[in-house]
Amino acid sequence: MHLLSCTLTFRLLLFGLTLVVCTSATFAQSAKKPLKVFILAGQSNMEGHAKLSSFDHISMDPKTVPILKEMRAADGTPRVCEQVWISYLTGAKGSNGEGHGQLTAGYGSRMDPKVIGEKIGPEFTFGIYMQKYLDEPILIIKTAWGGKSLHTDFRSPSAGPYVFNEKELQGLKKQDKDIRAIQAKRAEATGHYYRLMIDHVQHVLKDIKRVCPIYDQEQGYEIAGFVWFQGWNDMVDSSVYPNRYQPGGYDQYSVVLEHFIRDVRMDLDAPDMHFVIGVMGAGGPVDQYDESQKRYAGVHTGFRNAMAASATKPAFKKNVTAVWTEKYWDKELDVVAKKNGLVSKKAKTLRDDNKGYPDKAGTISPQEQKAIVEKYRKEVLTPRDLELLKGITNADYHYKGSAKVIAQIGKGFAEALAPFLNQ
Repeated sequence: MHLLSCTLTFRLLLFGLTLVVCTSATFAQSAKKPLKVFILAGQSNMEGHAKLSSFDHISMDPKTVPILKEMRAADGTPRVCEQVWISYLTGAKGSNGEGHGQLTAGYGSRMDPKVIGEKIGPEFTFGIYMQKYLDEPILIIKTAWGGKSLHTDFRSPSAGPYVFNEKELQGLKKQDKDIRAIQAKRAEATGHYYRLMIDHVQHVLKDIKRVCPIYDQEQGYEIAGFVWFQGWNDMVDSSVYPNRYQPGGYDQYSVVLEHFIRDVRMDLDAPDMHFVIGVMGAGGPVDQYDESQKRYAGVHTGFRNAMAASATKPAFKKNVTAVWTEKYWDKELDVVAKKNGLVSKKAKTLRDDNKGYPDKAGTISPQEQKAIVEKYRKEVLTPRDLELLKGITNADYHYKGSAKVIAQIGKGFAEALAPFLNQ
């Protein structure tokens, strides 16, 4: 009797253990979430021109030190994000190519689309902080090309063909141009990069495992968000926007952007996808512009308002967010850049004044010029200034190529999307 009781007890325990294992496996299967996919698109600032050499500058501001810690591994090298994968389509002069793998630094602007580069764009910290927020694997699909407009290059189907305004037509007539040929060329270019973007996203989604090896087809995927970071080529185009110095001068950008948002959602079958607009902010807040910048204040204000306008429209209020990237601008870099400009000006003046050396009387040698400039540099630039200069690796329209600025922008994009996930 005692033996039978023990045997029965053992069988019940075994059955219970089997039940627990099976139930746990079933629960794990049912709890498996769709892979969240995020699309990043735009022109050169979405490509990213912040060199890795500007990373150290991030540590000079206590506010951004925690960001740098997330960007680097324990040995100080750029972090490799084990739970974030990226596919990046880019290129120049029609030579497009894809780079893909686990997210790390080097997915910014590239000389060779397929080869890891020396720059970052917003994707690096976007991926770091989005994965941190979700605590699950994610996939980023990025498409970006420098020097591309929304009015033509990224123009989406429902916006219709590009229509030349009267000022453009009059200008072409004065130059005795073949207007029909120019219109035909514009028609061919219209929407080309929109189509490349959509085609690439669909290409990646057809075989996700090629880019993200841990993907399980049974879990599926969800296009969870889209980030648009573009604008420079539209902002500076006085032909397309002839009234850009006047209120409403960029209204057409808003109209075309709204078509773009609707078309992206339709073409990717993602009607509820949240959309983030990275509002062009190179130069910083307009109300803080110095005398040398004030002549651009009207244009910059008008364009930024036009970019952000879609987020205020009734149809988009709940699913479109504008991120004002001007708030991440680093004014300290402006100050040190001006100081360095004085040094450069001094060097140029010396070169110009001594072009006739050694034949021209009173001129000094290049070595003496160098010594004078170095002495002047030490008078103008403090040791901190010299360290700050390492944070500038590109032009103002590329946010000075500052990893500090671009890292905050990427983080800002992630923070803008995060509240709308898992709803």
